[in-house]
Amino acid sequence: MAEQNTEVKKKSLNIGLIMKVGFIVMNMVVIGGGGYLVYASTIGWENPTITEEVLMRGLASVNEEELSPFIYTMDKFTVNLSGEPKRTIRIEVNLEMLGKNGFEEVINTEHRAKARDKIVRLLNESGFSELESIQGKLFLKDKIAFEVNSILRTGVVKNVFFSDFVVQ
Repeated sequence: MAEQNTEVKKKSLNIGLIMKVGFIVMNMVVIGGGGYLVYASTIGWENPTITEEVLMRGLASVNEEELSPFIYTMDKFTVNLSGEPKRTIRIEVNLEMLGKNGFEEVINTEHRAKARDKIVRLLNESGFSELESIQGKLFLKDKIAFEVNSILRTGVVKNVFFSDFVVQ
């Protein structure tokens, strides 16, 4: 009976050893295959080099008028803020547009009204505690740019400036 137990133990040890070796071999195959795929996908890749000639050719094709900033100054807003105590904000928003086409699109009566409405809604949803810090003002600029960009078809708001910002 003791001999049968030792034979069973030897067989189970052999099976366990075979499983471990098989697992190690399988891991090595997977790691080697992954390494080969990474190596094969990067063969022939070179860093792109930009020379001064290429840069000047690209800049020569761009009109100087397209590079100049187009800033649209909206009329002043006076809006109630949310929260207690009731406060109002007077703000003048300037939109820096990426190009002349975007500037012409934002001064269009339809888009101008939609942009004003979106900004008024953003301000109505904001409270004084959100806008009193610098971070709050920067976050408001980002939200305004996002909302106005969602209205425009071809134009892009590059930056938003506040030339008047008073909370009472």
